[in-house]
Amino acid sequence: MTEPCHIRPATERDIDAIQQIYAWHVLHGIATFEETVPDCAQMHARFHDITTQGYPYIVAEQQGEILGYAYVSAYRPRVAYRYTVENAIYLRQDLGRRGTGSLLLAELIRLCEAGPWRQMIAVIGNSGNLASIGVHRKAGFDMIGTLPATGFKHGQWVDTVLMQRALSSGSLTPPDSVEPIGADAH
Repeated sequence: MTEPCHIRPATERDIDAIQQIYAWHVLHGIATFEETVPDCAQMHARFHDITTQGYPYIVAEQQGEILGYAYVSAYRPRVAYRYTVENAIYLRQDLGRRGTGSLLLAELIRLCEAGPWRQMIAVIGNSGNLASIGVHRKAGFDMIGTLPATGFKHGQWVDTVLMQRALSSGSLTPPDSVEPIGADAH
């Protein structure tokens, strides 16, 4: 693949490829703590839930092939978290360390800074996931901490790494609006 990949908004047509990428990570990886592969209908529902709330959901594409995807969603459901998002990035298993994850993350940050959000949290499965930690650090995320042995998958305990990055002016100024956005009010 010699052409550079381009980043674009994900569409319903991309869900089959997205589901295949994610299935590999569910079955073989520890970046996600999910253990049962969601089918395409479940992935369509998740996509719809995220995008109808106004959160960005993007793909990296090269020569018509989806190389990876990324999105943000509500960090937590309580309304006070409404200006904080959690990001997720998944690449096709054979395409790591080619810069695609960095491109996806840079575009997510750009899109979120154009929106109302002020903080982005990365919840990274596995403290040994140096590639993901490095991509986030390169994009300006700070290491917040490691929660040891919070998951058990593939016969091993898995840590959760928390990283955080301010978006736009972060906490230096109040938000433009105090209306609830993208979060449930329970």
